[in-house]
Amino acid sequence: MSKKMWGGRFAKPTHPLVEKFTGSIHYDCRLAEYDLLGSMIHVEVLRRAKLLKTGEASRMYKALEALHANAVKGAYVSDPSSEDIHTDIQNKLERSLGELALKLHTARSRNDQVAFASKLYTKMKALEIGTLISNLIKALGSLADKNKGLLVPAFTHMQHAQVVRLRDYLGAYAEMLKRDAVRLDAVAKNVRLVMGAGAVAGTPIDSVKYEIKSPGGLSGALAKSFNIHPVSNSIDAVSDRDYVIDMLGAMAIVGMHVSRLSEDLIIWSTKEFGFVSLDEAFATGSSLMPQKKNPDVLELARGYSGRLYGNLVNSLIVMKGLPLSYNRDMQLDKEPLFDSVNIVSSELRVFAELVKTLTFNKANIENALEDESLYATDLVYYLVDKGIPFKTAHSMIGRLVKHSIDSSIEIKSMSQAELDKYSDKLLRADIIRLLNPAVSVKSKRSIKR
Repeated sequence: MSKKMWGGRFAKPTHPLVEKFTGSIHYDCRLAEYDLLGSMIHVEVLRRAKLLKTGEASRMYKALEALHANAVKGAYVSDPSSEDIHTDIQNKLERSLGELALKLHTARSRNDQVAFASKLYTKMKALEIGTLISNLIKALGSLADKNKGLLVPAFTHMQHAQVVRLRDYLGAYAEMLKRDAVRLDAVAKNVRLVMGAGAVAGTPIDSVKYEIKSPGGLSGALAKSFNIHPVSNSIDAVSDRDYVIDMLGAMAIVGMHVSRLSEDLIIWSTKEFGFVSLDEAFATGSSLMPQKKNPDVLELARGYSGRLYGNLVNSLIVMKGLPLSYNRDMQLDKEPLFDSVNIVSSELRVFAELVKTLTFNKANIENALEDESLYATDLVYYLVDKGIPFKTAHSMIGRLVKHSIDSSIEIKSMSQAELDKYSDKLLRADIIRLLNPAVSVKSKRSIKR
């Protein structure tokens, strides 16, 4: 077992079962990059506070910088026997710096370390996922442009409702994703990177020493928005996990939107609908039935939404009964957070590519648009324009549609005499003109384009 960062008051070694039960290195190793960056900033704080000499700070910073570079490249290798990532980093520093490394933990607790690293991870992942969302929005826009002018049936209650433009159908998902992007941007902005909480009561270092603008370790425009601030409340700083719950909530909603898109594409790709075809590169087959082309990617995305919801609820339940301030229960926020980030990132990447390959079966869609019930509301508005009250017109067209269904006669095939039974204002030439998808969508003028 690797060396721990605590234990001076203990006479007995930790029981092996406790070591295994309490250890978190197998998942919090993912925070190495963020914890190392926090340590690099902490070195600067210690130098400012004259708790490290300039030469000591330089040596320590360089050692941390080397480890950080490896972590960014994915080359950081943690010791599985370490208790957690903070211990693992400390042990590596002690091997390279000797006794000097023991000064790094001055005025710092793992409580504020993990809070800082988790916040930085959340902030960066929220921004990264925002970029992935933008890519999917662009893919949906390109698909709409590729199928410009295509009209499709819209559904309510999974029944034919009215005719809409495909670009508006796809645009509905783009709108959802735009809200997701705004939500994630708010999560990122709401994460305030603070230092100086210590374990719970603060540290002897003056708060001004913790005020650091654009610390090293981050490049480009990203670095400009990552300022470090002193804590305004040290108790809250180590016990707050609202940002994790905010992130999990935002990702659960992204997952819900992707799941709804998946469901539409699953339905539209069935033989019964046949509106859309999935590219073979984004489908799988059956080990028994050679004819199958299964929408497994879509089904998994639909299924993963449940896990995203579970991760959110998991963290809410962990936090709901905790007294101030830090409690070890809070260690359990990492796996749901990492899992949700992985799921959403993977979904957005694969969907941005999948969407580009979708092809629409125009013949099947045009056949579906022959359903005259799609234009029933247009007929109601036609009568309203002739001075008939909406409710009365609604009832008239309702009876007309029922007669069409019961008698298996299309409305456009009815004689003027038959139409007159429902209203003498239903002129056959006008009805035939209105039973047209292009006329139907053009008549809707309330949408600002």
